[in-house]
Amino acid sequence: MGIQIDVVVGYPINDEVERVLGMAEAVGEPVTVTFMWEGAEAERVVLVPAATLALWEHWAPVAYPTSDTSDENQADAEERELAHPEEFGAFTLFRRRSATRTAVARGGVVVAELLAPDEAHWLEERARNVRQGFMDPKQKAAFEEFLARQPPIDEQ
Repeated sequence: MGIQIDVVVGYPINDEVERVLGMAEAVGEPVTVTFMWEGAEAERVVLVPAATLALWEHWAPVAYPTSDTSDENQADAEERELAHPEEFGAFTLFRRRSATRTAVARGGVVVAELLAPDEAHWLEERARNVRQGFMDPKQKAAFEEFLARQPPIDEQ
């Protein structure tokens, strides 16, 4: 990922979480965050700005594979309760029940999403690989014209 910023939110109070979310939005790059919620295990996620995520998802031809066949994962998904959105200053977190993602909104607009580190890495890699193999129509036509002007290999 472009810029790697590791942030630990030890006591997730409004100001601290809002500061981390604002920093990620300002940087415009994925930010790795470790949340240390009281009474729970540390939760490591990647905060991906909405525009970056949209770009990755545009170029990644398929969705991140989930292991729905695992009984443990199905049990976890069924046990998740519907929760009220959590507000941290100007930001609101909307945790999805059916996925590991959490949408981060400010002023009614989704500005970022919290993703599992594996999913963020997979999406970024997949998008980069597909994008590098893509030529827009004008570039492709110019390249084909260039190749047509080259002498045959036997004559070189």
